[in-house]
Amino acid sequence: MDSRPDSVIIAEVLAGNVEAYALLFRRYRDDYTRFAVRMLGSYADADDALQSAFLRAYRALAQCHDPDKFGAWLRQIVVNECRTAAVRRGRRDRRFAVDEGALERVLTDHPADGAAMREEIQHALDQLEVEHREAFLLKHVEGLSYEEMSAATGVGVSALKMRVKRACDRLRELLDGVHHD
Repeated sequence: MDSRPDSVIIAEVLAGNVEAYALLFRRYRDDYTRFAVRMLGSYADADDALQSAFLRAYRALAQCHDPDKFGAWLRQIVVNECRTAAVRRGRRDRRFAVDEGALERVLTDHPADGAAMREEIQHALDQLEVEHREAFLLKHVEGLSYEEMSAATGVGVSALKMRVKRACDRLRELLDGVHHD
């Protein structure tokens, strides 16, 4: 992997070496894919959002005012693309149909199998409001500080803390099989 700073690679891209952008793509792809998949619940939706985010970032690269913080700037774009995709999917999926058998299995079975547990967790994450899921993932999966989260989302720190708390409370309800609505 190329160890040059982002700012050096960005300067190359802006000077006409468009192939150098692939280095930035490879550098950030895995971390942001993980976030997008958890945010959107599927690899296909995450892939679409990431393609759009990386394309937007490429087109606006000259507007990245601090190339040494390209990763944070790109994260903002990825977060926004995921938000947009989640809203679009929400409109598309308004015809939500509940599989009572699957719901009953999730509530009664506690499989030791890691894949099944990950599936249950993703199912619970998918049921969170978009803003709560986003805050939870940025804090507890991506490991960002509240200040970094605020920079990426444009939301105040106190509001983010409340979103994370509400997400944790709701996840606890969903994963414990308790439903309080």
